[in-house]
Amino acid sequence: MHDIVDTAVAAGTFKTLAAAVTAAGLIDTLKGAGPFTVFAPSDDAFAKLPAGTVEALLADIPKLTSILTYHVVAGKVMAADVVKMNGQSAATLNGASVKVSTSNGVQLNDGINVTATDIECTNGVIHVIDAVLIPA
Repeated sequence: MHDIVDTAVAAGTFKTLAAAVTAAGLIDTLKGAGPFTVFAPSDDAFAKLPAGTVEALLADIPKLTSILTYHVVAGKVMAADVVKMNGQSAATLNGASVKVSTSNGVQLNDGINVTATDIECTNGVIHVIDAVLIPA
């Protein structure tokens, strides 16, 4: 078992996320003791963003950092725990909260689907999502 960063890199489907985490200087944080829960957008999720968005974010580190930390919750929240959170919100590392719904599968912020769960890491857990979370 590896930490969150090494697990995501080894999966091969989070290349854009890994590049963004590197650019934002968050590698050491996500390799830290944690535990963390990461709602990780896949490369396909980043591809859904309008053309040029990823490049613009990589050039705007404060905004990129805000978006990336919006995908991270302190603590290890497994899928069984997320299901119990229906209608509740979870505080993210950027200070804003994500809303959890389980009425139509597990969704965040009314429409972002959790597509894979409970990828355990030495310092937390990864849940894969099908879109990039953008804080309000």
